[in-house]
Order: sequence, then C-alpha cells, then structure tokens
Amino acid sequence: MCNRGTVHRSADYLEGQIEHVQAAPSRVGSVELVVCRPAVDERSILTTGRLIRGQGLEGDNYVERGNARTPDGRAHPLAELTLMSSRAVGAVAGPDRDRWALAGDQLIVDFDLSLQNAPAGTRLEVGTALIEVTTKPHRGCAKFTERFGIDAARWVNSRDDLRMRGINAIVVTDGIVAPGDSISK
Repeated sequence: MCNRGTVHRSADYLEGQIEHVQAAPSRVGSVELVVCRPAVDERSILTTGRLIRGQGLEGDNYVERGNARTPDGRAHPLAELTLMSSRAVGAVAGPDRDRWALAGDQLIVDFDLSLQNAPAGTRLEVGTALIEVTTKPHRGCAKFTERFGIDAARWVNSRDDLRMRGINAIVVTDGIVAPGDSISK
C-alpha cells in the first residue's frame, strides 16, 4: 500500500517546475516506477511487470475500472496503459515514490511525453514490450485532485502540448518491464 500523506503543492511552485518537465529525455529515457492497481484505490509497486496486448499490465484492474469504459460499458480499447512523466508526478507528489503511485498510472517514466515528441501513433519500446500512444486524452480527475490538490490538477491539465498528466497507450507486443529499463522511440 502507498503512503497517502498529504502533499499539496502551490500553483507558483508547480509553474516553476515546467522547465524541468520539458527537459526530459526525448529519444531514450528510463522507467522509474511500475505500478499495478489490483482494485480500486489499491496500488502495488512492482519490481517487474508483464505487459499484455489487450489487457495492459498483468494483474491491473484495467478491464474492471470504471474510468476506462466506453459508453456501452466495455473497457476502453485505447486506455490499456497510462504513462506519466516522473518529473511531473515528482512536482505534484514530492520525492516519495510511494506517493507517485497514487497518480494511478502504471508506468512512471523519465521521458518526454509531449504532443510534439510522442504524438498518437508513436511506438515506444519499454523494457521488452512495444506500446503505442493512442488518441485518448489522459486528464486529471477528481481522485487526482483529492490526492494532490486543485492546483496540481489544474497544472497537469494546463498544457495539453506538454501532457503533464500523461498519455494513454496500448500494448502492441507483450513484454516485461521493470524500473531501470529504457523507454525509447
């Protein structure tokens, strides 16, 4: 389980972090955290995870969770996996990696997830898997606001071009991913 201590950064502090987020590697970065969500509001930080086409991260509740549903009730096919910048989540959550898991993303990466660097259709090698960025936007929600504060939610949603809240992706080729693995175009 994750440390749920309250950390709410000010808008001024967060604005000062944009250049740090923009300085993320654009060709080859690293996986910083792999997080499984076995049930709603539960997090398990993994030493290794398996990405599976059509399923996302093995053991994750992607298929069951409500926020990834299509209007007809199926799991959203463009949201198997979510990635967030370690620089952005570090700005809103602080340096404690257990708190990073509260963002709800399966992969926390030190990589430029901006629209310019990773538009929809971009394929990324992550560990031994291949994933593809989808067109489905990834936005801060009520749970994100509760955990990190209104200023953080506004900040991650303020620059669509930077995608500070992260991206959605699908698994193209199954594989294994672990902290320290590379992520590259």
